[in-house]
Amino acid sequence: MSKRLELSNLTDEQVAAEMSRLTRRSFAIGFAAALAGGAGVTWLATRSNKDGLPWPLRKVLEFNEQVAETIYSPSRLAPEFPHERMAEPRVNGTVGLHESPSIDNEVIKVTGHVDRAIPMEAIRKLPAREMTTEFKCVEGWSQIVRWKGVPLADFLEKFGAASKYVGLSTPSESNHGGGNSERYFVGFDRASAVHPQTLLCYEMNGQPLTAAHGAPLRLISTVKYGYKCIKRVGIIEVTDRRPDDYWALRGYDWYAGL
Repeated sequence: MSKRLELSNLTDEQVAAEMSRLTRRSFAIGFAAALAGGAGVTWLATRSNKDGLPWPLRKVLEFNEQVAETIYSPSRLAPEFPHERMAEPRVNGTVGLHESPSIDNEVIKVTGHVDRAIPMEAIRKLPAREMTTEFKCVEGWSQIVRWKGVPLADFLEKFGAASKYVGLSTPSESNHGGGNSERYFVGFDRASAVHPQTLLCYEMNGQPLTAAHGAPLRLISTVKYGYKCIKRVGIIEVTDRRPDDYWALRGYDWYAGL
């Protein structure tokens, strides 16, 4: 209030001088901030890379992962929604998909601590679970979808083995013909893999999966962002070595927890 009274007593020339002084100070502060920001960007750009990111940024993601793992709880379930709210999610990404999957003759390979080939028929015989949950993309959009499939925990108990990690990937090139030959792969910590809402799904919104959405089998996990929910699962690896992850090698978060 006293400052306002003081300014009200100034002449027009004095007010103009004061405004000029404040403008110069603001410019100086802004210029210094821009220099500091530029220096910071330059410093980051000259740091060595680790999995597609300058190592300081990768360290931040690794710290976030430690926090997420600390607060993780298998009893924390994502909310479920009425079936009438379900809709088809976007088709994001085609890496690892091929045009004509042989659904009837599909076999899922289990590797790592075991070496098995599991036909889709055997997977469908396991007790199924349905859930209508929100699929969340790291790009910022989400969609409520109804899924049906087998808990990955049940699959691993029957066909897998004890391990620290679980890796999933699309079929190897020799396993299929045509389409995109580049493989897609994700890595899961064991706790997230056996979460009750992590499913190997073969139906979406009451219908069999389409090729674009990962037929005949895809992963859905409510504790991970969508880029971890691999479509067209062909190989499941049970391992004590942390698996590589397609997007983590390109600068994203390996853990990708929700």
